[in-house]
Amino acid sequence: MRYTGPKARLCRREGVNLFGSPKYQKILGRNPNIPGMHGGKRLGKLTEYAKQLREKQKAKRMFGLSEKQFRKYYDRADSSKEITGDKLLELLERRLDNVLYRSGIALTRSQARQFASHGLFTLNGKRVDVPSMEVHIGDKIEIRESRKGSSIFSKNREEIGEATDVPSWLKVDSKRLAIEVVELPASQHFEKLIEPQLIVEFYSR
Repeated sequence: MRYTGPKARLCRREGVNLFGSPKYQKILGRNPNIPGMHGGKRLGKLTEYAKQLREKQKAKRMFGLSEKQFRKYYDRADSSKEITGDKLLELLERRLDNVLYRSGIALTRSQARQFASHGLFTLNGKRVDVPSMEVHIGDKIEIRESRKGSSIFSKNREEIGEATDVPSWLKVDSKRLAIEVVELPASQHFEKLIEPQLIVEFYSR
């Protein structure tokens, strides 16, 4: 099942801002210690297995996936002819909700998932409501005409400001709320907080 509890707790557990929102960074700054009965300190030296498990959990939570969903992505990556870890992160980056997040239209991946699941955007002119939809080169994502006046997007632009570092594989028109996939994500575009080799080692045990 997908985790639905306090997100700040997950950030403290992993020691990183899993969700991108500035508020979680502030929480980590105030209280970086792990939650629960062992709170008040960071974890000591981890075993190799524990490191691998934590990395898998971190990636799964960052992209908001259940264990079953994450395992499916790993199996797809493992069955490809490409480097498993790189392919895994490529597939995760190509999710529709992640594209909305990477474009700067959504503040967090969870907000991007809401945008996608509520059908606020079209993919190549057709309304879509599946956050896991996989994008391809040439795909065009645009806000639906009836949703263009929503204040949430202007509020997001104000909060994000110039901080958005849109990856080069996406071409974004922030005023029109339109995105074009111009190439597939490569290693330089992947989530920097994830070490894919540890995930591969976890599933290869």
